[in-house]
Amino acid sequence: MGAFAPETMTLPRFYCPGEITTGRIIELPANAAHHAARVLRLEQGDQITLFNGNGGEFSAIIARIDKSGAIVAVEKRFDIERESPLNITLVQAVCASEKMDWIMQKAVELGVSRIQPIATRRSVVRLSGERADKRVRHWQQIATSACEQCGRNHLPQVLPLLSLSNWLGGQMTERKNACHGAPDNLCFMLAPTAEKGLHDFPEAAKITALTLLVGPEGGFAPEEEAAARATGFVPLRLGGRILRTETAALAAVAALQALWGDY
Repeated sequence: MGAFAPETMTLPRFYCPGEITTGRIIELPANAAHHAARVLRLEQGDQITLFNGNGGEFSAIIARIDKSGAIVAVEKRFDIERESPLNITLVQAVCASEKMDWIMQKAVELGVSRIQPIATRRSVVRLSGERADKRVRHWQQIATSACEQCGRNHLPQVLPLLSLSNWLGGQMTERKNACHGAPDNLCFMLAPTAEKGLHDFPEAAKITALTLLVGPEGGFAPEEEAAARATGFVPLRLGGRILRTETAALAAVAALQALWGDY
């Protein structure tokens, strides 16, 4: 157990996977050590914050830092969490690399719990095999860096890339296996032609878990929208304007947090 220390937010934060315990001397991961030494120009005796993604964070002091690495002494653990009470899964169609990176980073900052990249009929970017695995690892690193920046102590999971049809098939199976076939969360699909907006779902204030499905640059194909509807997704519009995919995803998440999350 540890005390609450809001001042740890102002210290440089580093993700350090593995066990972290008070009083222990540990070596920072190579990328964190490089950032501390070459970018932040930290020195021996400087205070930092560590987290391992399992909750809570630790204050530490740099014992040694040079071009070969950084050694830190862990001082205290603080039971601090900055997770939203609304568990949001963002199912995002893969788009151009810069846009996708932006969505990943900002979605984590906005409090998304997990991100499921999907391939759709109109996706401009096509990924498979090792290339897809490499991109997912890249996105997970972006999520980790975003946690370092925004103060989250739990790492959002970036799931392996799936086709929309395969992912919807998995969702259908989960729903059939659920008690009485009832879904345990609310599922929205962004669609500019949808008739309902968020203000039409006041009952969602009682929902603690929510899935948001966002299409690619060209939108979902009609058969994809039909398949999502059949799986239980409710079409949702964001005003009367057509938003780019990277705008739509982040605007929707921010709105959801404002209505039912921690805003």
